[in-house]
Amino acid sequence: MSPAIPDRRALWVAVGAFVIWGLMPLYWHLLRAVPSLQIVLHRAIWCAVLVAAWLTLRNGRGWLREVLVQPRLAAMLAASGVLIAVNWGLYVWAVNAGHVVEASLGYFINPLLNVLIGVVFLRERLSPPQWCSVLLAACGVLWLTTRYGDFPWIALCLAGSFALYGVLRKFAAVEAVRGLGVENMFVLVPALACLAWIETSGEGGFFSLRWGGWTDALLVAGGALTAIPLIFFAYAVRRVPLSVVGVLQYIGPTLQLLLGVFFFGEYFGADRAIGFGFIWVGLAVFATDGVLAARRRIVAQQA
Repeated sequence: MSPAIPDRRALWVAVGAFVIWGLMPLYWHLLRAVPSLQIVLHRAIWCAVLVAAWLTLRNGRGWLREVLVQPRLAAMLAASGVLIAVNWGLYVWAVNAGHVVEASLGYFINPLLNVLIGVVFLRERLSPPQWCSVLLAACGVLWLTTRYGDFPWIALCLAGSFALYGVLRKFAAVEAVRGLGVENMFVLVPALACLAWIETSGEGGFFSLRWGGWTDALLVAGGALTAIPLIFFAYAVRRVPLSVVGVLQYIGPTLQLLLGVFFFGEYFGADRAIGFGFIWVGLAVFATDGVLAARRRIVAQQA
């Protein structure tokens, strides 16, 4: 159970994880000369290598076998690996195609979509403030669709794939970093095969240094950039109340939105501001209700 009073170091570790996720568009922008598919393939491969090495040093060579001997768990992690790979691919493409603002919208919507999934599939019950927050967010998405002229498919696909990933990981009884390692093992072989085909067909540039040694180093380091915040998050979530984590998670999409507008120069006119406004108000209602509910539980436990 998470402690009532957050561990200060764990709190800063959680903040660090969300700041890294929020600033990631700057990193992928450095790789804009590389096709998005190849960025994702390298990201999956090097993340798998680095996480596997770390788990082997920490737990020995049996960490993968211990999961694979459980067919149901292995199947769930294979599915979650595919989902996170799709999420990564769409996110990297969105950043390098000039859709950073819409990508940030996806991660604003994600917590509320998690709530809806809990209601529909897990038979969870919502409080009146939570229903209000979901309806406000739905109004925001509807406004963005009808007034801005484009259906926010990038945002909804990012939110949907990550929400489904979260559901699978919720029921996969495995420690977070080990789960990440197993997921990446399932993705590793297809990623290697696809990248090998691209390189041998002359469309790649990693081994030929066509993009330069600096870009190759950035592609390798992208694996660490994927793994480090997930490890930070896994450490912090066991030591910080989930209500606090729920509020901190908005650091990431907020930074992404600010980068999209002020660094990448994406359009953010009145129509988008109104749509995002509905969603932000919904998130504020949702976060406030979560904090108040957590405080009531603490008071009840101390009584």
